[in-house]
Amino acid sequence: MLLVLPAAGYQPSDYLPIVIQFGLAVAFVTFAMVASHLIGPRRKSKVKDEAFECGIESVGNARTPISVKYFLTAILFVLFDVEVIFMYPWAVNFRALGTAGFVEMIVFMALLLAGFGYVIKKGILRWNEA
Repeated sequence: MLLVLPAAGYQPSDYLPIVIQFGLAVAFVTFAMVASHLIGPRRKSKVKDEAFECGIESVGNARTPISVKYFLTAILFVLFDVEVIFMYPWAVNFRALGTAGFVEMIVFMALLLAGFGYVIKKGILRWNEA
């Protein structure tokens, strides 16, 4: 049996299916938005133009100050969540990475836990204190 290996480089024509799929996706989204704008109902009223959030009527000003602790908690969640994402490929390739990969992950986890220790020491996660 004879194996035919592909050429070393890619030709511009190799990307044609991707370009066509991207073009069709953009065309479909454009068509859907234009069609819904032209065909959709245009019933305006005071009730329909009001802000609506999860079934609760809006009360007061939307520009009220919010505690910085809320934003810090959100940022910390994103930070530590992204760190966990880096652990998945490591776990999948654990055996292939060998001892060097294990040591690198120990260093990574140590830095992660040092950051978490700093967060706890600063009291960022204590909400009931002023």
